[in-house]
Amino acid sequence: MLGSKPPVLVTGGAGYIGSHAVLALLDAGWPVVVVDNLSTGFRWAVPDGATFVEGDIADQALLGQLYARHGIKAIMHFAGSILVNESVEKPLDYYENNTVKSRALIESAVTAGVPHFIFSSTAAVYGAPETVPITEDSRLQPINPYGWSKMMTERMLADTAKAYPMNYGALRYFNVAGADPQGRSGQSSKIGTHIIKVAAETVVGKRDYVGVYGTDYDTPDGTGVRDYIHVSDLAAAHVAALEKLIAEPSESFVLNCGYGRGFSVLEVLDAADRVAGTPIERRIEGRRAGDPDTLVADNSKILETLPWRPQRDRLDEIVADALSWEWALRKRQTA
Repeated sequence: MLGSKPPVLVTGGAGYIGSHAVLALLDAGWPVVVVDNLSTGFRWAVPDGATFVEGDIADQALLGQLYARHGIKAIMHFAGSILVNESVEKPLDYYENNTVKSRALIESAVTAGVPHFIFSSTAAVYGAPETVPITEDSRLQPINPYGWSKMMTERMLADTAKAYPMNYGALRYFNVAGADPQGRSGQSSKIGTHIIKVAAETVVGKRDYVGVYGTDYDTPDGTGVRDYIHVSDLAAAHVAALEKLIAEPSESFVLNCGYGRGFSVLEVLDAADRVAGTPIERRIEGRRAGDPDTLVADNSKILETLPWRPQRDRLDEIVADALSWEWALRKRQTA
């Protein structure tokens, strides 16, 4: 058991996954400071129990002040750009936001002697995997700038941990979905891109239909298969990872974050039909470039490394939480 819990700096804590991590930290009794430039996040998504500072993670002077003022001993780094298609169109933006600014953040932590760092990474570092399920030892072969930008930051952290007194955990997310079961936060981006978010937007009338991009994949029903993880389970994994880093300061780790099973696009839409109680219109469209057939995690390492077990891993439950949040978001936006 940990004693007094040190303050944690959460970058991007006004965003989707970051805000859920803030909730999980606060629920577990951790003091939290959030820094976010609000380029894609929302001020209202930061809970009252956290200290909020509007700023950029590349502002090393600001970060130095925050480390000193609040006695920061750990960083959870969520800030960055996350859209695969956009990364192909604007690669330099992604290398700036995800790699260059992460380097500045890491340097500021080293300068201030912050000893623990958790990084929000992605399964996109694997690209189109040669074997499934995917282990952490699978070859890293990104197929877009988003994946490369994240892989580069992982490399920086590995090298930094060898040279300085810092340990780190890189958590490679698979498909994150759902919302806080208590309705405190959810995915609030203006344009949803992930299938569960898109389905929820369609149910509440924000969209007319759901596009199904390709039905000729090498999968049982021809649509892409993904490993969907509930955002609250993912947030809990971050808290468990932080406790592990503090308990074993000489150890670092890279962990897949998924459930070890996949659902196809059509299976997700069937679940959305069940939860909504009405069929959602589907339109078959062409494949998107670079979409692999199947992305499913081998999650044995995270289960062995952390005292973490999924709590909300039923597909219908993930979809139901996402839909509940979408209705709440619609009320907020139309109020």
